[in-house]
Amino acid sequence: MIISILLEDNHLLLVEKPINIPVQADSSGDADLLTMLKADLKIRYSKPGKVYLGLVHRLDRPVGGVMVFAKTSKAASRLADMFRRHVIERNYLAVVHGKPNKKRGQLVHYLHKDNRMNKVSVVSPNYPKAKKAVLDYEVLESKKGFSLLSVNLHTGRPHQIRVQLSAMGNPIFGDQKYGEKLNKTGQQLALWAHSISFEHPVKKEPLTVCSFPPYNYPWDLMKDPYLKEPVIT
Repeated sequence: MIISILLEDNHLLLVEKPINIPVQADSSGDADLLTMLKADLKIRYSKPGKVYLGLVHRLDRPVGGVMVFAKTSKAASRLADMFRRHVIERNYLAVVHGKPNKKRGQLVHYLHKDNRMNKVSVVSPNYPKAKKAVLDYEVLESKKGFSLLSVNLHTGRPHQIRVQLSAMGNPIFGDQKYGEKLNKTGQQLALWAHSISFEHPVKKEPLTVCSFPPYNYPWDLMKDPYLKEPVIT
């Protein structure tokens, strides 16, 4: 599988994660992104021994889009700290069922993950081990019973966007786990990691890298300028 490299320097590797592959090795035994990228670096740079590549954040298996990896331990440590402090801006695009009541808003929920079922639920704030989840959304376009949303994360909880949009009454197209009443088996989840913005961990320069979802159904229902070719600034 060919992985699109969006930006690379001595410290960072930003790529476009393909849909339906795990970020790292899991119980499925399927080929994973981290292992593939390490193998690619080993070949391209003729590296002896093990290749270092730091995993500092994750995307759900069915989600595609921009991801950042660290090529040095210094970059990994600093990026991990930036993620912990929520100073890295992450924007997602999602096609959801229906049209939210407000054009833009902030969603605040408390979430609990059942690890055995690998499913997250909205719970009360005093529920044991509940974690606060916050995101902002904006409706970019609505057409034929669907809406294209821009979503910015303030926290990084498992399945956060999927759960919170479903709780709002607008589950993501193709999400059988959190929108099983509206979606059909085999449909592809219409959630895409659109952009990531942060200060370079070593050069201290502002950096924004974008990628765009494949222009097929249901993305092709929309004409928003977000749906175009990848850019780097």
